[in-house]
Amino acid sequence: MTQQAAGIREVIERFMKERFDAKAEKLATDDPKYQALVEQFQRDTWLNDAARRITRLQVVTHSLKPIHPYAKGSNLYVPPESLAKHQTVGSHALPAGFDGDVVGDAAALDVYKFLKLEYDSKSLLERVLEEDDELARALSDNAEQSQAWMKAFAGITEPRGEHASHTLAKQVYWLTGEDAVDNDDFHLLAPLYATSLAHQVFQTINHDRFSEAAKEARKAKREGKLGEQEVHDYPDIAAQKMGGTKPHNISQLNSERGGNNYLLASLPPRWNVRDIRPPLKVESVLSDPGIFGWRKEVRSLVNDLKRFLETNPNTDMHIRDLRDDYTAMILDELALFTMQMHELSPGWSADENCRLSMEEAFWLDPGRAQDDSDFREARNNTDWPGEIRRRFANWLNKALGGKLPLGDVEFRHWHQELVRDASHQRLLDSDRRWMKALMDDLESIDDWEEEGNE
Repeated sequence: MTQQAAGIREVIERFMKERFDAKAEKLATDDPKYQALVEQFQRDTWLNDAARRITRLQVVTHSLKPIHPYAKGSNLYVPPESLAKHQTVGSHALPAGFDGDVVGDAAALDVYKFLKLEYDSKSLLERVLEEDDELARALSDNAEQSQAWMKAFAGITEPRGEHASHTLAKQVYWLTGEDAVDNDDFHLLAPLYATSLAHQVFQTINHDRFSEAAKEARKAKREGKLGEQEVHDYPDIAAQKMGGTKPHNISQLNSERGGNNYLLASLPPRWNVRDIRPPLKVESVLSDPGIFGWRKEVRSLVNDLKRFLETNPNTDMHIRDLRDDYTAMILDELALFTMQMHELSPGWSADENCRLSMEEAFWLDPGRAQDDSDFREARNNTDWPGEIRRRFANWLNKALGGKLPLGDVEFRHWHQELVRDASHQRLLDSDRRWMKALMDDLESIDDWEEEGNE
């Protein structure tokens, strides 16, 4: 046996010993179950059983269940190097060490873990598909037996039976000819989910968002310092959950992601019509008049509402509607101001020149919660929306003051108007969804790190 074959065999036998030790840990050596395990984990016995069970699994790069969990059509294994190269991002762009996914019987996943073992930076699965002679020597001293196992293991990338779609799968008629009324000029496409590509995207985004290097790079950017690593940002990112409470029913990689699959924003460009700067060196953006109150549109609306109220209007329905229209427009400006502050680079409120109260920092700089754990914990445990509503009502009372005798009644009215405002509620709902997704991501990362340390 060559040195390389001996090294591969050592990796295989170490894997089997680790699995044996885990199963036999609580068994006495004279227990019949212990003796049964000893026989089960003899190399030839285990490999023969693994070659039999491999038919329950399929390694894939493109899977069907993410399209519909009950679809039963074909999944495909398509190596990136076999795909046509083009400028659009696709599975052809995956690196050499990409992660293949696995679908099928979860009880047979130990066979897939076996094929994921690596020797000399190459997995056993790669060696099987390359018909590697060294692996064949490592599997068995009997050449005929090792070739039979190699052939069986290679079948993990092959679909069972003929290629087929399913009534629950998506299908698209694609015009390939010139005549849109001629059925023969269409090709029927059955899209599959590019699961290996989705996993690579997920890992890349998580590294760019949560790795220590990425956090240091964003910190350097906030402080205006040079950094060795680029800062990558993914605005308006969303996560699609697959599999519910059982993400492993979709696939192995989906289970590793906790069912999370990132969706990048596909939105038209947003034009910044004014130079937006962070509100530094001020105690509050809702002071009198404050940064918000000095905005041209806000000043105009407040002055119009003030003049209207100073006429001492009666309280019929038309007058109330007009007052409420002015209030609604001011609230629209508040929502616009909030969104513009959210456009700033996250973490601006950590600047030493920022004097805002923490509640206003929680409101206007939510992105800081991504990297600042203390900020995130305090934000989650503070009723900052209630404090912002109180500050807004106080601000508007003072802005409309002077000749008008405004007090607690008006304060409660402005407070309730903001509570009922649809734009304000949409922003809060969006914030809650974002925070939940962030906490889920962080929890998933903690779980992966714990599993990696085991």
